[in-house]
Amino acid sequence: MLNEIKKDAQTRMAKSVDALRHTLVKVRTGRASTALVEHLKVSYYGSDMPLSQVASVAVSDARSLTITPWEKQMVGAVEKAILASDLGLTPNTAGTTIRLNLPALTEERRKELTKVVHGEGEDAKVAIRNIRRDAIQQVKELLKEKQISEDDERRTEDEIQKITDKAIKDVDEVVKGKEQELMAV
Repeated sequence: MLNEIKKDAQTRMAKSVDALRHTLVKVRTGRASTALVEHLKVSYYGSDMPLSQVASVAVSDARSLTITPWEKQMVGAVEKAILASDLGLTPNTAGTTIRLNLPALTEERRKELTKVVHGEGEDAKVAIRNIRRDAIQQVKELLKEKQISEDDERRTEDEIQKITDKAIKDVDEVVKGKEQELMAV
């Protein structure tokens, strides 16, 4: 019973760290990455499809992406999706190929993005602490129902705290890594 609670908490905390990693991929650094446009939805015959299902996306060099729709008539829809997104990029179209040039980030923009990264990190830590609170609550309920002893309760709470500390350390490492990536010129 106690092992299940600990394992569940550990799994949920790991998912929070993974979700943070996934979110931070979308934060634009100075380098081109296909992950920048993966989340874009393109109107494809009346339904919204992920960009990766209607076009191939490639990194052509350190500061530009090349998007090639599989169907000629999709070029306009892909352009529209890029312009409507929060990327702040203007597509350059030549025939069926769309180029996205990523301008170098200014120092001010880097600092803004660092704040965004820290905010996302804090959100992940809050989620982890909520998971810890839920797990400890489950342990206290077992104690109240006299299914475990007070020693088991204390030991399990300490173990849950260690799991929490490790997850928060992982979040800090992910945030620090993204921050270094942003500040690298």
